[in-house]
Amino acid sequence: MIYHILAIGDVVGEQGLAHLSKSLRAVKKLKDVHFTVVNGENAAGTGILPRQVEDLYAAGADVVTLGNHTFRRQQIAGRLEEDPYLLRPANFTGRAPGRGWGVYDCGHIQIGVMNLIGRCGLDFHADNPFIAADRLLRGDAPRFTVVDFHAEATSEKLAMGYYLDGRVSALWGTHTHVPTADGQVLPKGTGYVTDLGMTGPIRSVLGIPPEQSVELFLGGVPGPYQVADGPCKMEGVLFRLDGESGRCVDVEQIDIR
Repeated sequence: MIYHILAIGDVVGEQGLAHLSKSLRAVKKLKDVHFTVVNGENAAGTGILPRQVEDLYAAGADVVTLGNHTFRRQQIAGRLEEDPYLLRPANFTGRAPGRGWGVYDCGHIQIGVMNLIGRCGLDFHADNPFIAADRLLRGDAPRFTVVDFHAEATSEKLAMGYYLDGRVSALWGTHTHVPTADGQVLPKGTGYVTDLGMTGPIRSVLGIPPEQSVELFLGGVPGPYQVADGPCKMEGVLFRLDGESGRCVDVEQIDIR
């Protein structure tokens, strides 16, 4: 049997949440999706609030992953401790609340979801994500394991893809909000894409109004980031995984506007 695992790129603001709520379930039905992972770390612009986690589940997310803005909204700390379907990067320090790995039922099999954060270009004292992945993959593994690697550098993401090739079913990048055209099945059977893209305003710079971003690059004082208005898009990737081998057989880009 082929299982369809859908990964959705960073949801930005209430505008992105609204578009996700309008679009996701229809896509899941159309593509016969068995399991959905949504990155929600920008649901509040930067960070996420507990009520927005509920909105993501209501929209159709099975698991919500986070990233470098995990703790921008302190209200989320308690939710991270109690909610097994809400993941923050596993290679944060041991002092951080929450978890970065979970195993979930997916029909007759189980799926492991791992959330990691990169260290190149991100101002974090995170543990080495490669070593963290090794640690989490020790012992008995579920049939499928998928990874949301929240990282800035394309080189770090691609290196991780090859490092875990054959050991995980799929690995995708998040954080940079721009979909990459390199969706592929790596030589040992891992589905891969460098970045999923984002779910949020089309006419924006990574979700914020273009004029605000331009002001920043001109050296001005743009003020607190706002989420842009206007029509939205939902970007992601559908991974088709073989239920016998656990390997990926196909990668399909999703773009709903």
